[in-house]
Amino acid sequence: METEKINIAIVDDHTLFRNGVAALMGEFAELNIVFEAENGVQLQQALTKHALPDVILMDINMPVMDGYESTKWIKANYPKTKVLALSMFEDDKAVIQMIKCGASGYVLKESRPRDLLEAIKTIHTKGVYINDLVSGKMLRSITDDEGVPGLTKNEVEFIKLCCSELTYKEIAEQMFVSPRTVDNYRESLFEKLNIKSRTGLVLYAIQKEIFKFAP
Repeated sequence: METEKINIAIVDDHTLFRNGVAALMGEFAELNIVFEAENGVQLQQALTKHALPDVILMDINMPVMDGYESTKWIKANYPKTKVLALSMFEDDKAVIQMIKCGASGYVLKESRPRDLLEAIKTIHTKGVYINDLVSGKMLRSITDDEGVPGLTKNEVEFIKLCCSELTYKEIAEQMFVSPRTVDNYRESLFEKLNIKSRTGLVLYAIQKEIFKFAP
């Protein structure tokens, strides 16, 4: 039985790069490229003429309508379509801003084709794609906010620690609670926030500004 392909679109104002990505991604049997666009306005136009993409590879710096505004528009009008941000720069501000706008993942343009494929497949199946750009090394410091509406102080602390490289057992030790209590925090948050993975908690932490980023 043939596996259903993932429909993707590529939005980038650099024609050679965009065409190159299309050619490389077109070699993978798992993917189907439905269209290309130079900016957010062309993206809006293309969506009226082509099949709806499952994942959009989105450049950030584009004329007319950039990646930030385009991502906001996609999430408002096509919430089931995932946006995977592409950039030449490992820029903290760009990462956080794209995720705030609704991107579900972020990769560098220098990534290998196979790595980009895995990012697309991950974001399609799991809803998010998190790597070291948006977890671990990039999470410089924790905010001193009193709390987050709907969550207990311990749940917020657990989310913060989930964004580190600590294991669940080490998180329990850090919080001076039992591993079973940490399991309860995790399951409670998954249910409250409709999240299914630790990476989803990292995205939530970034989107809700539970963390601040170093300049």
